[in-house]
Amino acid sequence: MQAVTPYAGLELLSTAVLMLDEGLHVTYANPAAETLLAHGRKHFIGVALDKALPGNTEFVERLHHSLASDEGFNEHDVELEVGGESMHVTCVMTPMETGEGRLLLELREFGQQRRIAREAKILEQQQANKELIRNLAHEIKNPLGGIRGAAQLLERELSDAELREFTQVIVKETDRLQSLMNRLLTPNRLPHVAPINIHEVMERVRMLLLAEFPEDLTIKRDYDASLPDMVGDKEQLIQAVLNVARNAAQATSGKGEVRFLTRIARQVTIARCRHRYAIAVHIEDDGPGVPEEIGERIFYPLVSGREGGTGLGLSLAQSFVSQHQGIIEFDSTPGHTVFTILLPVREAKDDT
Repeated sequence: MQAVTPYAGLELLSTAVLMLDEGLHVTYANPAAETLLAHGRKHFIGVALDKALPGNTEFVERLHHSLASDEGFNEHDVELEVGGESMHVTCVMTPMETGEGRLLLELREFGQQRRIAREAKILEQQQANKELIRNLAHEIKNPLGGIRGAAQLLERELSDAELREFTQVIVKETDRLQSLMNRLLTPNRLPHVAPINIHEVMERVRMLLLAEFPEDLTIKRDYDASLPDMVGDKEQLIQAVLNVARNAAQATSGKGEVRFLTRIARQVTIARCRHRYAIAVHIEDDGPGVPEEIGERIFYPLVSGREGGTGLGLSLAQSFVSQHQGIIEFDSTPGHTVFTILLPVREAKDDT
C-alpha cells in the first residue's frame, strides 16, 4: 500500500506550495510548485532555496529575515527568476512549527490569479445566462407561431406575386427566429457521451469552414498525434469548436489564416477542480482582434463585435464546453487572437 503523505491536502491545490526548514532547505513541494517552477520535486527536496532557484538573492534574504523575526508576509508583486526568465507572483509566507518545516511558502502567478477570477465570473454569468435564455424563450418563441400563421393566411388572400414575396420574407424571418430560440435552448440538453478523438472533431470543423468560406480562407493544422481519446458529446463539441472557429474566420472576412493547434495540458485547474491532464485546443487568427470594450463580456449572450452578429456563438460554445467540465479562454491583440478550449481528460479509474 502506498504511504500517505502528511501533506496530502496540499497535493490537490492549484497554488504552488513549498515547505522550508530552518536553513531554507526545501522539505516539500506540491505538484503545482513543480508546474510553476518548471522542475520536479527531486530538483528541490533537500536543496537550499538559493540553489534550487538561483538568481533570487533578494527574495531569499527576505525569507531569512522573516524566519529570524518569526513574522510572515503577503506580497502581491514579487519578481522571481525561474529558468532564466522573470516571473511575477503573489507570495504568502507563513512561519510554522512542524516536524519538517519552518516556513510555508505559497506562490501564485499573476496570470493564474486573473484566470481564477475570470473563471468565477464566467460561472456566475452562466447562471444569469440560463435565466436570460428562459426569459427570451418565453417572450419571443410563443408569438412566432402566430406571426407565421398570419403571414401564410395573408399570402393566400394576395393575388399580387410581388406582395406575396413580402409575406415569404415574414415566414422566413419567423423561421429564423424559431431556429435562434432552439439554439438558445439547446445547451439545456444533457450531453450524450461516448469516447471520441478530438482530431475527428477538428477535421469536421475544418471541412465545414472550408465549405462556408471556399475561396480565400487558409486553415493550418498543428495537431499532437499523441493526445488520448476523451469522453464527450461529439456533436456538442463540434458545435462549440465550430462557433469559435467561425468567429475566427469571420474576423478575417474569410480571407485570412486560421490555425488549429492541439496540445496536452498538465495539472490544469478549472472551476477550482484540479485535473492531471486536459486537452488544449488553440484556434488562432490574424484578424483585427476582439474589441477592447467587449472583452470582459465576450461570452455573454447577445454580445457581438461584428455587425449583424447574433452574439450567441461564443455563449453557446462556452455552455457546451462547460458541460464537459471545461472552459474557453482567449488572448487577443490586433493581428493575433487565440481562443483556447480546455477539456479535461478523465482517467481510466473515473470510468469504472
